[in-house]
Amino acid sequence: MGVQYRRPTATHPAAPPPTPALGVPDAEPQQWHRGMTLVATISLFIGTRAAWTTAMASSPPVAAAISACYAAILGCAVLSLLVRTRRALIRVDAAVLVTAVALVICGYLLDHAGSDEGVLTAQAANEILHGRPVYGQSWPWLFAEHGVLVTKTMSGGADYTYGYPPLTALLAAPVHAVVHSTAAATLVPTVALLASSLLLWFLLPAPWRSAATAVCLGFGFLPHYAYSGYPAITALALLIPVVVRWPSTGEGGHLGPGGVLRAACLGAACAAQQLAWFLAPFLLIGLYAVRRGELGPRRALAVTARYTATAALTWSAVNAYFAVQDFPAWLNGILLPMEQKAILHGQGVMGISYYFTDGSSRLDYYSYGSQLLLFGLLVATLLFVRRLGPTLTVLPWIAFYLATRSQDGYFLMMTPLWLAAAATVPAAAFATAWQPRPPRLTGRRAKAAVAAGLLAPALVCVVIAAASPPPLRMSLTPHFAKHGSGIGVTTIDVRAVNTTGTALEPHFASRTGQGASDWWTIASGPAVLPPHASADYRVEPAGGFRVMPGGRGPGSYLIAVTGTPMTITSARIQAPTSTVGT
Repeated sequence: MGVQYRRPTATHPAAPPPTPALGVPDAEPQQWHRGMTLVATISLFIGTRAAWTTAMASSPPVAAAISACYAAILGCAVLSLLVRTRRALIRVDAAVLVTAVALVICGYLLDHAGSDEGVLTAQAANEILHGRPVYGQSWPWLFAEHGVLVTKTMSGGADYTYGYPPLTALLAAPVHAVVHSTAAATLVPTVALLASSLLLWFLLPAPWRSAATAVCLGFGFLPHYAYSGYPAITALALLIPVVVRWPSTGEGGHLGPGGVLRAACLGAACAAQQLAWFLAPFLLIGLYAVRRGELGPRRALAVTARYTATAALTWSAVNAYFAVQDFPAWLNGILLPMEQKAILHGQGVMGISYYFTDGSSRLDYYSYGSQLLLFGLLVATLLFVRRLGPTLTVLPWIAFYLATRSQDGYFLMMTPLWLAAAATVPAAAFATAWQPRPPRLTGRRAKAAVAAGLLAPALVCVVIAAASPPPLRMSLTPHFAKHGSGIGVTTIDVRAVNTTGTALEPHFASRTGQGASDWWTIASGPAVLPPHASADYRVEPAGGFRVMPGGRGPGSYLIAVTGTPMTITSARIQAPTSTVGT
């Protein structure tokens, strides 16, 4: 009789509990989902204290609402770490979203006067209501009346016209009929931001939703662009349904209602602000490549053509009235940001010539580099779509880093699209996408060489712009006066030598740190400085007095700029070494 073995009971360790399925609503939430919720909750603190301080001085009920939002933030922070089920954590995500919406509404009630873009959009809405032309009209009095900054141009002027596609002004027109102020133009982007944030929240997978709250509403920068009346926020709102799961558009060769809606939203976004124009070709290349890998060349081309035609018809419908009214003015208006030659501004490589050297005689090469980089990225997307496909919502904005206007708004305002793609467009969606196969383009080294060749022309242009010397050699003799408790400049005598072979028409301004002052008046000196000639100028600041900064800051500079060709020369204004009399 054999020995029978029995499985021990008391000493045998208990089997581990089964891993909860991710698709079960009441399963234990993932730890990174908790972290995402907590980060979104923390992001709501940004800017909230400043809003509360302002509200206490101007609108105590709004301050009370913000105080209640503080309690909600703290409660959500506790719950994000405390709840034990996915369903409960999703409810916390919803509470974070509601709190963020409340804070944005409070912020709008405190700040809805608008910036230059909001002021121009409000005036355009008013003109639409009265049946008057919108494009080609100059409204300089708006900026003095509302106290907002104006975009100065390198030709010594400023841009007082409406330079955006018309959709945001059209949407603001009925609001302006009721609210006769700039608040009408700032309300449209604010509502668009809130609506798109809610839409993105519902479209994203549950663990990503709080990230949408943080990016759209929590960090503070997008709401402030909306309060300022930026038409780009309207474009962003329309692009969100376009970007979410965009590789699925046209599956099976049929657009369907969803694909038609996405195409219409793309066309409407392009009719709201020019930034959408830069995203559109990347999406079309990606869509064609994905569909060709599934359907073959003819059917892929057909579905991409229908998508493009739907977007184009939507764009045309929005613009038709204005194009018929005055085609040249409308065309010049919507192309204005690309052609106006606005004064340098931003955080990109143009800062080499603006902030860190004495200037450049070839600023146009920054623009050439930006255009070449955009073209190179488009070609790289076509050649390497399987690799670059997930980045198509980021690539278009890289080109702005080389432009003469490269402020962070061009990047910040489209960041929700980055998140939408990261959460809904995995790399696997491009596994079977079509890629052209040029001969000898095999292996990593060959592909790296092609990529470098596509980007090299842009780099060469940047090097030319940054390495070029300033066109003028300037020596300054400033004259100071004391006004109140400050010392400032009243006039500057400038000895300028044109070192180039081109006649230049200089315009003068000053800068302390970033940005530039209003144009200085040329009291004496020639309007045009011939090639290799020298001249004496006397220039005066706007208002006849420019305060000199104190302390050990970067100091003040006199800049001389020209529009054609685009050049800049900077010379430091030496502070007075002795006491200035009154």
